[in-house]
Order: sequence, then structure tokens, then C-alpha cells
Amino acid sequence: MHPGRRAVTARLDRRDLAPLWLLSPAGLVLAVVTLAPIGFLVFTSFTDYNQRTLFTGVYTFVGADQYVTLLRSGAFWASLVRTVLFTAAMVAGSVLIGMGVSHLSTRLGRAWRYTVTVVLIVAWAMPNVASSLVWNWLFQPGYGVANWMLAQLRIFGDTTSLNWAQDPALAYVSIWLLIVWQAVPFIALTLYAAETQVPHEYKEAARLDGASEFAVYRIVTLTFLRPTLLLVTILSVIWDYNVFNQIWLISRGGPGDATSTLGVYTYKTAFVGFQVGHGAAVSVVTTLLLLALTAVYIRNLLRAGEDL
Repeated sequence: MHPGRRAVTARLDRRDLAPLWLLSPAGLVLAVVTLAPIGFLVFTSFTDYNQRTLFTGVYTFVGADQYVTLLRSGAFWASLVRTVLFTAAMVAGSVLIGMGVSHLSTRLGRAWRYTVTVVLIVAWAMPNVASSLVWNWLFQPGYGVANWMLAQLRIFGDTTSLNWAQDPALAYVSIWLLIVWQAVPFIALTLYAAETQVPHEYKEAARLDGASEFAVYRIVTLTFLRPTLLLVTILSVIWDYNVFNQIWLISRGGPGDATSTLGVYTYKTAFVGFQVGHGAAVSVVTTLLLLALTAVYIRNLLRAGEDL
């Protein structure tokens, strides 16, 4: 090969490797922070890692026994059903309310719209642990503000001593209200940004054809919002499926196991009962379910991108 051509080829090879060198620091961080813990989690799920192991370091490789035990566990399936149903309720509530707030924002004046936006951002910026603790205080028996306000309505009787966490239905209501309150800002702001991009001429044409405002929203606005609505819905499913802090801080999965979702069940198994291997198996199954949801999200996101 001619020396000049060889030099050009060497420069091209170095140029082809440049992106890999630039990405290598991020790749190393990703491997250490994400891939290594996941690998250790999968390995642990095939062992009998327990409280004894924490002190002695001794464990036994048990193969797929943890997964067989898991799939035969009624508590696991009950937690999975509770997780799916509660996730559906949270996603439905947050998306519907977020759509309403988004559409309302498009009809407000500038001052009120800025005010609503600031309020949403402040609610969204609050750490969920801090907001969960404050929320728990609001619903405390004896001095809770929510109980006092309900008592003043004189509809439900004297509710000042009502303990929401000790009643399964009320515990779900309290947690649902908290999570929806935390989720609505992101959904409302995202949908508002998308709704402001809907061409006004399509809406005016629909109104000239005699369509009502509800019909204009359903036929025109929702058609343009469909990709964004799909995105926020699937993201909400993934986030709400993983909810743990709010449930644990308010009800600790109780009363009994009434509000024990997969996150709470995993925590109790691994860090309360110290059955770390079994808890790791639950986490692996949960991760696989979330990967399936993520695959659906990416697939539909690509389709939405093609439509755009």
C-alpha cells in the first residue's frame, strides 16, 4: 500500500474510534452504577443469601429454587394483582386530571396561567419523601387538618379521630390522592406544551362545521395530542408501578398486607425478613416486567415519531 494512502487510512481509523473514546467515561460510570448492581442482583437471586450470609459471608447456590418458590407464593401473586390494579387507578387519575388542567391552562389569561404553572412546578419540585411525611401529618387522627375539614362538613360525622392508615379503602384513597397530586404537574405541563402546538385553523374549521367545544377537543385536539398522551401514559405506568416511598411512609403496606404492592413486598422480604435471595428474585421478576413495559413504550414512541 502507498505510504500516503496508509496514513490516510490510519487517520480514518482513529477518527472512527473517537466516539468510542468520548463515550467510554459515561460507559464506565454506567457499568459501575447500573450494570454491576443488576448483575449482582441476578446472581443473588440464584442463592440462599440471608441474614446468616450478612455476618458470615456463607451462602449456597440454589439455582432456580427461589423463582419456583416465588411463583408458588400466594403473597407474591396477591402483591402483583394489587400493584396492577393500583397502578391502573393512579395512572387513570393522574392522566385524566392532568388533561383537564392542561386544557384549562390554554383558556386562562397570562397572569393566571403563570400562577398555575408556578404552583404546578412547586408541587412537582417537592421531594416525595418530604411531601409524603407532610401528607401523613394532614391525615393523622386527632390533629390532622384533613380530618378536621371533613368534620366541619358534617357529612361523614365526627372524623377527627379517623385513622386512614388502619382502613384498607381509606389508606388506598390517601395514597392515591398523594401520588396523583405529585404526578399531575408533569403530565399537565407536558400536555399543555403539546396542546399549544395544535393548529388553530383545524379548531376553527370544526367550529364552523357546527362541532361543540367537547367535539373539537375530542376530534381535533386529542388527535394531535395522541403521541404525547401515549408517552406520558406509559411513563406514568412505569413510575407508578415502582411506587414505594409513599406507600411505606403512609401505611407501611398495612393494615396487614392490604396495601402491600410489589415494592413493599420486596422490601419486607429482603430487608425485614432478611430473605435477601428471595427478595432479589422478586426484584428480577419486577425488572423483567418493567423491561416489557419499556419495550412497549419504545415501540409506540417510534411509531408516534413516524406519525409526526
